[in-house]
Amino acid sequence: MSTSEPEASRLSEDRATPDSMLHSAPGSGVAPEDLVLASGRDVTPATLEWARKKLEREGPNCIERLLP
Repeated sequence: MSTSEPEASRLSEDRATPDSMLHSAPGSGVAPEDLVLASGRDVTPATLEWARKKLEREGPNCIERLLP
């Protein structure tokens, strides 16, 4: 079977994504803009204020609850 993808770049169906690649690593810093975008909202002054308050209240790990 011939494909345009090199053998090394094909994903194996029996291979799971490593857990370390599934998290946002909030220890590296989460900006209010990151939180707004992760929530699926547009970046506006109101949503940025919402994100600032949420980060103050819950800390940077709150983004983990928004990401798949």
